[in-house]
Amino acid sequence: MSHDQLNNRVAAPCIIDRGIVVNKRDIQRLLFDLGRVRYLHIQDGQIYSEGEGYVLEVFANPHRSTLIANHALYLNVFSFDYLELKHSAVEGAYFDLIQDGRLLRLIPLSNPLQEQVARNLNAAALDAVVDQVLSGNWDFQLDDDDSPF
Repeated sequence: MSHDQLNNRVAAPCIIDRGIVVNKRDIQRLLFDLGRVRYLHIQDGQIYSEGEGYVLEVFANPHRSTLIANHALYLNVFSFDYLELKHSAVEGAYFDLIQDGRLLRLIPLSNPLQEQVARNLNAAALDAVVDQVLSGNWDFQLDDDDSPF
């Protein structure tokens, strides 16, 4: 690639804390690690439903639905035209998924930084337990081999 081609390239968007995201892959990446959320389903300016749940899956498939039931959210980025990333003093950062007159607002209730630390601690604790079980099982088998019976 020549120097002129590099200089003529359009820079990729850079969105920090506020903005509109239209790229489906970018929307998927933003929603992937949300965890626990409070959600509001707003249609034509009126709240139709609200609740709390956990984002279990974020996917991009034009043949599947976004589903919210039993405190579980399965979000299909193809169900929405764009995502608006917003911030308020009361709610902090939140995400508005918009399609025609419908809006699905997702307000994070969990912090991905804290959850990542907890996941790492849980993985380390699990590894330690597995190591103890395996070494304990090996010791038990050695003890059985020494048995005169």
